Amino acid sequence: MKRAFVIGHPINHSRSPLIHGHWLKSHRIDGSYEAIDVAPADLPDFFERVRSGEFAGGNVTIPHKEAVFALADERDPLAETIGAANTLVHRPDGVFAFNTDYLGFLGNLDQNVPGWDKGVNEVVVLGAGGSARAILVALKSRAIPTIHLLNRTLQNAEDLAIDIGGPIRAGGLGDFASVAPGAGLVVNCSSVGMHGSRFDSVDLNLLPKSAVVTDIVYVPLETPLLADARAAGLRTVDGLGMLLHQAVPGFEAWFGVRPEVTPELRRLVEATL
Repeated sequence: MKRAFVIGHPINHSRSPLIHGHWLKSHRIDGSYEAIDVAPADLPDFFERVRSGEFAGGNVTIPHKEAVFALADERDPLAETIGAANTLVHRPDGVFAFNTDYLGFLGNLDQNVPGWDKGVNEVVVLGAGGSARAILVALKSRAIPTIHLLNRTLQNAEDLAIDIGGPIRAGGLGDFASVAPGAGLVVNCSSVGMHGSRFDSVDLNLLPKSAVVTDIVYVPLETPLLADARAAGLRTVDGLGMLLHQAVPGFEAWFGVRPEVTPELRRLVEATL
């Protein structure tokens, strides 16, 4: 039986086991997928378990995406560009790492707000962690002229802007008021909102009424940021679609079948949020 996993710290919020469990059942595959809480200090030891072949592979979430990228034996070019990985595959010669957040992010926006990138000259990205790296690369691929990367710790935003390159301008969260009037899209890439927390200095009323606000956090499905955006009359896209779309390539790599993201699957996951 092939085994797969999702690791993070914490990990109780993850719906990945439900998604992959649904696909395993639908395709009648003899396999398993489990959530495993791995503290940062324990990650190297867990990685050896993957390298030994105990698992076919697995997904990686906060805060391990950059660490597993460094630990992997081989990485695909996109993961090299992003500098972080969210999917691991065991191979005879070691652990292969790649990143599907890029595809999940764009697929979610394209499905829910077709043409969202047409005429958008400025985007605001909140947070400078591992997930932000994939989002920045995705936005660059759509030729967004200016990307404002705002983070609580300015130095982290500046370092990430240099790493990724391109039209990325680093700033602190306090800079939101000055850049919001020109933004066509706001993306939350941080963990703010996961437990009901909210940004103190982000006033969404300063955005154009045509702006879209999206959040990669999906528990709760409507984060405080998305609730505030809806109250301000803005279009919103929750993070669940990104989770569903980014899961497809990993399942195919581990179990040999390419699954589909269906309305039934979304309803199944949404019912647990």
